[in-house]
Amino acid sequence: MGNTSLMRGLAFIVLFFCSCKSPVEAFEGPGVHVLFIGNSLTYANDLPVTIQGLITLGGEEMSFISIAKPDFALVDHLDGGSNAVDEIKRGGWDYVVLQQGPSSLRESRELLIQGTQRFDQHVRAVGARTALYMVWPDRSRYSFFEDVRLSYKLAADTVGGLFFPAGEAWLTAWEGDPQLALYGPDDFHPSSLGTFLAALVIYERISGRDARELPPQVVVAGRTIAVPEETARLLQNAAHTTNAKYIKN
Repeated sequence: MGNTSLMRGLAFIVLFFCSCKSPVEAFEGPGVHVLFIGNSLTYANDLPVTIQGLITLGGEEMSFISIAKPDFALVDHLDGGSNAVDEIKRGGWDYVVLQQGPSSLRESRELLIQGTQRFDQHVRAVGARTALYMVWPDRSRYSFFEDVRLSYKLAADTVGGLFFPAGEAWLTAWEGDPQLALYGPDDFHPSSLGTFLAALVIYERISGRDARELPPQVVVAGRTIAVPEETARLLQNAAHTTNAKYIKN
């Protein structure tokens, strides 16, 4: 799929932290409406655009706004660092996807849960659903994957929200191929493949469709990544297998 088809909903997309609509006007656009709130782990490799491409490939549509700033925790958005709360209050959302750093330590876990609870009050008020996008630790803290999972799962469960286990799907994929390059050059931000796998996880939860039914191709932010078909299938299987553990969430 080329850039044109992936970006056909561009008129309804505002990337990162701006908006072209009045704060009092509900967000509108084709298909499912998603608001992403996070940091560089959300905007690296244009995760929202990549998810939108998968939704389009699956025969549906998604419109979104992404409010993501470097090194931001949820509290930074809540305490005036962005217009995230105002965007939620506009309404029209189906999902509000929250993300901060790995949050594997006790203090950061508590901040993640508290931030999620504060956001969820606004999300519920407009009839949307809160979702937690689980990320991953940096490579040097590989043993902390389970702590990251626990933090994000607890945050989701605290508000009865959805849990998107992207970081756990990385581990599932590595079981199939330990050489998969899911980390980017800095050993923390995702490579294109890492972003694509995260997008597959979120695609399944938002669309209700099976990632294994998609064509065996990897398209990240409108750019086709040349990988063997077996690699594309491995990533699809990893996303589906991991999501299946949390199907009731």
